[in-house]
Amino acid sequence: NRQLQQAHEQAVRAPITEVATYVQRVLGQRWTAYLAGVSDAKAVGKWAKGTRKPQPDSERKLRDAYQIATLIALVDDEETARVWFAGMNPVLDHRAPAWVIANFDDGGDRAMEAALAFVANG
Repeated sequence: NRQLQQAHEQAVRAPITEVATYVQRVLGQRWTAYLAGVSDAKAVGKWAKGTRKPQPDSERKLRDAYQIATLIALVDDEETARVWFAGMNPVLDHRAPAWVIANFDDGGDRAMEAALAFVANG
């Protein structure tokens, strides 16, 4: 679908400063730090400003969250994306997508499957 392709292209092309800024705006600084696997929430602000770069694993998780949040926002809106990331999800065994991204190596893949089910079912 068009929104999925657009979200993917944005996630691949966006500089990490833009990715961090967007995910922080949608999810908040603490949730963003949590899903990226860092204990210092201020690191997210530094990534957004470009004064610090995330570690590769954190960047991957940020880009996964960015792509998923963008997809949901394109289909619905950013508030829906925020609530979706924090809420229990039946596709993810009733775990929050942010928790899944934070705690599984393939968490981004799992969360994307849940997001695709969400946008397909409206």
